[in-house]
Amino acid sequence: MDLYLMSFLVGGLICGLSQLFLDYTNYTPAHLLVTMVVTGAVLTGLGIYDYLIDIAGAGVTVPVMNFGYILTKGVLNEAQKGGFLGLFAGVLEVGSIGVSASIIIGFLMAAIFRPKE
Repeated sequence: MDLYLMSFLVGGLICGLSQLFLDYTNYTPAHLLVTMVVTGAVLTGLGIYDYLIDIAGAGVTVPVMNFGYILTKGVLNEAQKGGFLGLFAGVLEVGSIGVSASIIIGFLMAAIFRPKE
């Protein structure tokens, strides 16, 4: 099946399930955020997330689940290279790129646009 179609279907399924989670539970979006990050980390640890990336591409790399994947993948790679201390270096090395970009882009958007009060 075409990668674009699978990306759309899997990404839509993730978003749809997330919306159902918010609609039919008393949990907040913050709970959903943590659930998605932990789900991405668990799927990475079990070796399933790489398979999902091969099948769906951007459908699983765009949602916030990918942040759990990035953190866990960095920890696993650095732990293989550096042992126990690699556990800490992996999170900082790989995750810092996304966090830094988010902070810089957020600052620029706040500086360019004026929010209404």
